[in-house]
Amino acid sequence: MRTITLSHGSGGRLMHDLIRDLFLKNLGNSFLNKMGDAALIKSAARKLAYTTDSFVVKPLFFPGGDIGKLSVCGTVNDLAVSGAIPRYLSCAMIVEDGFSYADLERITISIRDACRSAGVNIVSGDFKVVEKGAVDGIFINTSGIGEALEDSFIDIARIKPGDKIIISGTIGDHAASILLAREDLKFKTRIKSDCSPLNKLVSSIICRDIKFMRDPTRGGLATTLNEISAASGYNIAIEESGMPMKKSVSTLCEILGFDPLYMANEGKLIAIVSKNAAAKVLSKMKRHALGKDARIIGEVKRERDRKVYLKTQSGGLRILDMITGEQLPRIC
Repeated sequence: MRTITLSHGSGGRLMHDLIRDLFLKNLGNSFLNKMGDAALIKSAARKLAYTTDSFVVKPLFFPGGDIGKLSVCGTVNDLAVSGAIPRYLSCAMIVEDGFSYADLERITISIRDACRSAGVNIVSGDFKVVEKGAVDGIFINTSGIGEALEDSFIDIARIKPGDKIIISGTIGDHAASILLAREDLKFKTRIKSDCSPLNKLVSSIICRDIKFMRDPTRGGLATTLNEISAASGYNIAIEESGMPMKKSVSTLCEILGFDPLYMANEGKLIAIVSKNAAAKVLSKMKRHALGKDARIIGEVKRERDRKVYLKTQSGGLRILDMITGEQLPRIC
């Protein structure tokens, strides 16, 4: 009998196969089939963006954030990279019997502070309690509605050969933080999650020259680039030498055998930008606190094999395939 495993929720190939073979097969429509971070819906003269996300991170509290902050930032960021201004969120909590009131209050205050930082409001919600052991402490779902930015022309169909790929900062910070907190590893350097709302960064850079954006969460940078390559039809090449990464994250990965290119981020975005405007967009991004470590890391190639390549520092080429499962489950 076929069963669902942790790997099916990892953001990798198993999850994509499940979405295609089960969910799109039975629930597919013109909005869902695009598999975007948010659905863009025309309402009268306005274009709205709508998205939803659930959060099951373990542990609930980690350096740089907690499940409350994460639940706001995750939904805000899905709206932002879709070219929309986040406006309103809903929040639903499922809590197990015996959960600490103090922890629930701490999480709620974190949600409040994240909403204030992002400039959004919780306008609807739900609260359920289940038997002890039926939930691992608390699970949270947030949905969000946003208004499309006037200068936004986000559409994966606009991607063309020669477009440059920009990452807004260092990779792997969130997954590294979760790993250290979960396993209680004694590491010399404290690594904080990059969990942050990206909407103000997006508003500061948005222009017609930005073809497409996505936040590389589950599956990390490599998996997200594979999604973009598959949907656009073009190969993508990135440079190892230009990859922004904290030394502490790189060292942790070397010690434990993790690949930072597949590690989750919760406060970074990938932007596909026209070649002639890439330097200008990068300059604007670097002026924002969340984009100070931004770099151009590669470009869209003319070949249509739907492959992602890494040009290594030694001069070789490495194919970055979509990861099958996940190096570290339950990171968001």
